[in-house]
Amino acid sequence: MSTIKVPLLDLRLQYASFKDELLPILERLYESQYFILGPEVTALESAVATYSGCAHGIGVSSGTDALLLALMALGIGPGDAVLTSPYTFFATGGTIARTGARPIYLDIDAPTYNLSPAAVQRFIDEECTSGDDGLVHRASATRIKALMPVHLYGQMADMAPLLAIARKHGLKVIEDAAQAIGSEYAGGARAGSLGDIGCFSFFPTKNLGAFGDAGLCTANDPELAELMRVLRVHGGKPKYYHALIGGNFRIDELQAAVLNVKLRHLEGWTEGRRRNAATYARLFGEAGLTGTVGLPYATPGYRHIYNQYVIRVPERDRLKAHLAEEGVGTEIYYPVPLHLQGCFAYLGYKAGDCPESERAAAETLALPIFPELREEQLAHVVAAIRRFYG
Repeated sequence: MSTIKVPLLDLRLQYASFKDELLPILERLYESQYFILGPEVTALESAVATYSGCAHGIGVSSGTDALLLALMALGIGPGDAVLTSPYTFFATGGTIARTGARPIYLDIDAPTYNLSPAAVQRFIDEECTSGDDGLVHRASATRIKALMPVHLYGQMADMAPLLAIARKHGLKVIEDAAQAIGSEYAGGARAGSLGDIGCFSFFPTKNLGAFGDAGLCTANDPELAELMRVLRVHGGKPKYYHALIGGNFRIDELQAAVLNVKLRHLEGWTEGRRRNAATYARLFGEAGLTGTVGLPYATPGYRHIYNQYVIRVPERDRLKAHLAEEGVGTEIYYPVPLHLQGCFAYLGYKAGDCPESERAAAETLALPIFPELREEQLAHVVAAIRRFYG
């Protein structure tokens, strides 16, 4: 057995690269005892908004709360529906349901794993009516209020046709950009800048990760941004006066301080991930595996940031076990698409309703991609996969 180990992620290597820069800042923060919505938060909101090509940033407590806050700010609740993808992390659908609205799951495009504009259009044509009350889903009698595309694994969804559909039917657009900070659409627009609200996660494993939970919303409309700032503090403005019911969605000053330091390194880390993806592609080609292993598809003209490096393979579960024996960390994102999760049984979906999402859930496997990996480790991953397939 090889002595080479390749963890799915090792954040200790990243920490070593910026530790000396961060510790004095944290020391000043500890001395100040200013922990909630202070100057570090303000600086982070401005920096991430600028980095993402947006006018406003609103720091929040997690990526999940970013989605929930966006839905609340757009007035989505009981009797409403939101169109989204079933092949994503649970928070995408879970936050819709938490508002009392109905998540409507539509299938993905196979190459990118992102929401299919054709599937959205087909659903509207076949299952909806449009009139004075807006776009209504006939079967559930819910009014469709928003579209929530997910920029999965670090590559943006095909936004131009999705935005055209939204404009035609008066739908709001929430970009679930939890895995996509710095990714770009054709023409250079960055994730979070094209919809009404962009939602980011800074969970520690993300390309830009905090030292705990944290997130952020972006917006270009100043009134919408101000509404989200009010809603994140229980809807109070001024303090202790509540015209609205919001929530406790505040980001910690500590997390903002960490993220401000890490943001300065993000471009370098992203290029490291992109370099590793290119190395994988070369190594898989040299190993003669491209007919067996489906590599990630990078849409021409887009910027893929490889939050995950996800392959499609036969005998996925056996390969995962084999790689574990070879010292290679992997993960399955995601083994059960949302339309088939038990908690959403009330929606009435069944196996076969979103076939591309179901196929992706059965065939995909994430390999290590973090920027500190050495080429020797990437070569070990590919060699281990070649040994498995003989």
